[in-house]
Amino acid sequence: MIGVGIFTGYFPYSIAETIRRIKALDFNCVQLDVSFKDCDATRGELDAQKARLIRDSFRDANLPIIGVSAYTNFVHPDPARRAANIRYFKMMCDYAHDLGSPYVCSETGTYDPDSDWVWHDKNGTEEAYQETLEIIGDLVRHAQSRGVTFLVENYVNNVIGSVDRILRLFHDIDSPNIALLCDPTNYFDMGNIGKVDETLKDVFDRLAHSMVIAHAKDCKVAESTAELHADIDADESHTFRGAGGVELPAAGLGVLNYPLYMELLGAAHPNIPLIIEHLDEGDIPRAKAFVDGVLKAKGV
Repeated sequence: MIGVGIFTGYFPYSIAETIRRIKALDFNCVQLDVSFKDCDATRGELDAQKARLIRDSFRDANLPIIGVSAYTNFVHPDPARRAANIRYFKMMCDYAHDLGSPYVCSETGTYDPDSDWVWHDKNGTEEAYQETLEIIGDLVRHAQSRGVTFLVENYVNNVIGSVDRILRLFHDIDSPNIALLCDPTNYFDMGNIGKVDETLKDVFDRLAHSMVIAHAKDCKVAESTAELHADIDADESHTFRGAGGVELPAAGLGVLNYPLYMELLGAAHPNIPLIIEHLDEGDIPRAKAFVDGVLKAKGV
């Protein structure tokens, strides 16, 4: 049976209050964002003792941490920003087991100087791929040295932004310490948003064997091509709602064929954790009820 969880980053509270609210909503797992009011990794507040306190607090609440978020831009064109982003990801690998999971998750990034999600023409070049391959290879080696697996999340406007690029990356690195975080909405742009079922089937036909964790949000044609963000108290990775003409709202508010998605996911990975995202706190009960309803209807 697929378990339904949520990112902790949608709860702008202390560790204890975040756990209380997630438990009250009947989730059974979380993807961990270390961005609590009383401990924020981006502010340098994480150490081994604090990491174990977080892990043990979620264990005491019977709320498993299935993955650790370390979302950043590995190919930022500013050398100092890029180096800091890479150090941040490696730090999260260093603390991953203390935090309770061997999986550390991130997208790959874009050469756009002002955004982590806007397409840049360099992203599609061979030069960009080779540079990204070198960086991710180094990250995977670091992850392996810590007994950790890097879960790559594809995003269409990043350097690693398509099924073909994911397959090439995994072939070129060929390590048990790299795998895929499944989010089919991240493969849609204006060229295929009208081919939802075909795209879903292609993602699962070619990538299902690499999936470890899945995400639950939605997609639809946006009213503009501008970068979209929600006005919520959260890290930028959680306020983001789409770019380039495709909006990424909460589950049930777009055109993704959720019955087909859950059918394909259940067939490939009947016990995979499914993490709800791209919503504000007030919309969580609706989104969870929607996802739970589809899972029950499909028997997974």
